[in-house]
Amino acid sequence: MTVFKPVDPASLTPHKHPFIDGKPKQMLIGGQWRDALSGKTFKSINPSTGMPIAEIADAGAEDIDAAVAAARQAFETTWRKVKPLDRQAILLAAADLFEKRYEEFAWLDTIDYGGPISRTRSGQRRHVGLLRYYAAQAVSLHGETIENSLPGDFLTYTLKEPVGVVGAITPWNGPIGNSIWKIGPALAAGCTLVLKPSEHASLSTLMFGQLMLDAGLPPGVLNIVTGAGAAGAAIAAHPGIDKISFTGSTATGQAIVRASAGNLKRLSLELGGKSPNIVFADADLDAAAPGSAMAVFANSGQICSAGTRLFVERPIYDEFVERVSAIGKATKVGDVFDPETVMGPLVSEAQLTRVCGYLDAGRNEGARVLAGGARLQDGDLAAGYFVPPTVFGDVRDDMKIAREEIFGPVISAIPFDSVEEVVARGNATSFGLGAGVWTKDLSKAHRVSRELQSGSVWVNCYQAMDPAVPFGGYKMSGYGRESGIQHVEEYLNVKAVTIKVA
Repeated sequence: MTVFKPVDPASLTPHKHPFIDGKPKQMLIGGQWRDALSGKTFKSINPSTGMPIAEIADAGAEDIDAAVAAARQAFETTWRKVKPLDRQAILLAAADLFEKRYEEFAWLDTIDYGGPISRTRSGQRRHVGLLRYYAAQAVSLHGETIENSLPGDFLTYTLKEPVGVVGAITPWNGPIGNSIWKIGPALAAGCTLVLKPSEHASLSTLMFGQLMLDAGLPPGVLNIVTGAGAAGAAIAAHPGIDKISFTGSTATGQAIVRASAGNLKRLSLELGGKSPNIVFADADLDAAAPGSAMAVFANSGQICSAGTRLFVERPIYDEFVERVSAIGKATKVGDVFDPETVMGPLVSEAQLTRVCGYLDAGRNEGARVLAGGARLQDGDLAAGYFVPPTVFGDVRDDMKIAREEIFGPVISAIPFDSVEEVVARGNATSFGLGAGVWTKDLSKAHRVSRELQSGSVWVNCYQAMDPAVPFGGYKMSGYGRESGIQHVEEYLNVKAVTIKVA
């Protein structure tokens, strides 16, 4: 076993990390670190500087085959037979190691995907807590006995069994947290995995793979392959994979549905969103303004459930939108290792181009720029992929910025006049991932929450996430749930056993 020694946090310096050592990063397959069979690599780019920071193995179909074979062998020979208490012990050991080394993971994610160190550090409680929550679930899975009405004497009970080999594909907008969100429930349920992190942010997931081995995870239970969309497509289509768990865009989710049809894989899809955030005139504006701003500006708007459609009741519209715009203008953007920085860069040049295209579309369609509105190119920011907090006013429902997921720090502010109107307009989208409601009227809060077609509704808060609370979408925001008991059950089959006693 490799001894996974913590690094002194004082030795970490901006844009440098002991894991980034100049050597190409290998994939984890069958408990061994290995290059792609083709020998190909791709570059990981620091979005703050636009410069490459590492070369990473670029998996081909033959590497996916090897990873699936390793996962299948581990499932059939080892992991499915491991007792729940032993699965729990490994997850708890991983949580302890992760907690000790969390600062290293925070720094690595900050370098790799551009999340400010203040944000990546703040995830410690949640990410460590997720591992411990799933460890608790590992010993809480059970079937039940069922009274039946068959003539005669019959006993019926159910068994909950792992689905088998899971193909997990994660996005780049919170690398280590998204990977844990896949690994934890699958291991708790007794499944093995082939995990592909985003090509834009693979490093912390690879480092976590070694941590899992050091925590005692048997070889082949967790396999990590790296690469772009072709590797993900090979996972989705692979006949040796029993279930896909995917977080990403709706378009890619649709492609996965088509590719997985060959063997009717089980699917969990957490996809895009265009979430309504509704502020009523009776809301606590001192809480609602910063809450609504950070519902979009956090993580540079790269959050699938971001409250990008800001519906504000007309009597307070001008005042409230001015407050949110002022917060946007005052938000510190830039050096991701400055603890005071709130927003870093977008993850890639392609994402920068996409977001800037929406900024142009908003202006061209007649929306009024109240804050931000153009790429930041002053000084050191010019080399990176920085866009400031942006607020558009005078937005109509038919504008692109109000209809399409931007995945950037862009708020579309829209006035409304009645509860019925705002519910109808809030639901007038193909997405249904999240929603916010700000009001002091408890009756109104309950009524609007019931009517909104969203998997999560946050009242007088936004994106309040807990390991015990299920998260997922309606409509084209996907299906299945992450977090909560429902999450682990996504990785289980239910078998009914009926015995004729006499």
